[in-house]
Amino acid sequence: MKKRAWIYAGAAGVAATALLVWAFAPRPTEVEVAKVTQGHFETTIDEDGKTRLRDRYIISAPLSGRLNRIALREGDAVTADAVVATLTPALPTMLDDRTLREQQLRVEITEAQVQRVGARIEGAKVALLQAGNELRRSEQLAKQGFIAPTKLENDRLAALAAQKELDAAVQERHVAGHEVEQARAALMAVRGSGLAAARGFAVRAPTAGRVLRIAQASETVVTLGMPLLEVGDTQSLEVVAELLTSDALQARPGARVLIERWGGSTPLEGRVRLVEPSAFTKVSALGVEEQRVKVLIDITSPSAQWAALGDGFRVGVRIVTTVVDNAVKVPASAIFPLPQGSNDSVGGMAAFVVENGLARLVSVEIGARGATDAWVRKGLSAGATVIVYPLPAMKDGLRVRQRSVQAAA
Repeated sequence: MKKRAWIYAGAAGVAATALLVWAFAPRPTEVEVAKVTQGHFETTIDEDGKTRLRDRYIISAPLSGRLNRIALREGDAVTADAVVATLTPALPTMLDDRTLREQQLRVEITEAQVQRVGARIEGAKVALLQAGNELRRSEQLAKQGFIAPTKLENDRLAALAAQKELDAAVQERHVAGHEVEQARAALMAVRGSGLAAARGFAVRAPTAGRVLRIAQASETVVTLGMPLLEVGDTQSLEVVAELLTSDALQARPGARVLIERWGGSTPLEGRVRLVEPSAFTKVSALGVEEQRVKVLIDITSPSAQWAALGDGFRVGVRIVTTVVDNAVKVPASAIFPLPQGSNDSVGGMAAFVVENGLARLVSVEIGARGATDAWVRKGLSAGATVIVYPLPAMKDGLRVRQRSVQAAA
């Protein structure tokens, strides 16, 4: 009987000991995990932008006189060489030597502008020829597999940009020629008789477009060079985004752009045309001085999709800076700097991988980091399970238990 009591007591002690060990044994840490995936990866620079006309023309008074009331209104369509205003020169002014000299100087200035634009056209032709030669060379090398597809795409975009530059220069020469004709006609009106002055002088539009603003709508006396109205082609829009100088270095000409928040149901496509060479200082809403630079973006989507857009509309732009196909992707929240003193450092970053219920510290090399995920060059493979938002107390070899699983974007 006594022996049986000892047996019961011993069994109870063992059970109590086991219960205490179980009660005070460390529990597996609950963690949120994600699967490493492989697929398309890209990084973008997100910023607000504003639309503007690529070319706007301010029509000014070619001579002093009385302006008749302008019948046009903002938004009205005008054709090239259409009469937009009529001036009745004052006879005493027309016979004044000073006015005559001013008109002669105006003719000389406009003729010099035509020569300047002609030089720009010749330069644009040379640039187009050079871009075409480079494109043909790249196409031949691409067929042989000696260059990357991105190089061929960049050369194609460069040839397209050179063609657009030539087209813009030709259009500018047309406008400059129109200004010469206006200046010569004004000079003839000043030299003409009083009867010719009484008939009035017609001010014509330099190009087709729409009226953007009317500076002088009512009848009044104007002086030489006073702005009368402003016209422009609303179908020739571009987007201007002000980027931080550090971000602008990644927004290279030809980069793909997604134009969002413009009012349509789907984003518009665009391409970076130019990053202006000069930056400026801008004070942010928090009172911080920032160095920013303007990036000009061409809208490449069909104009019928964004016909409702106008000058000065606010939009959102996403400039694509990195594109990688079949990239190993991991949530950005799973990546953190390697602890100090670690000798196993590939890229200075690390992640925790779950293996057999244990957290294993793995050093990784990051190619690029996006808003939600990161591109891993080395250290991880698709299908691995990583811990997202690891706790500060997380260490190598710690027992863990999965709480939820999410996939990289």
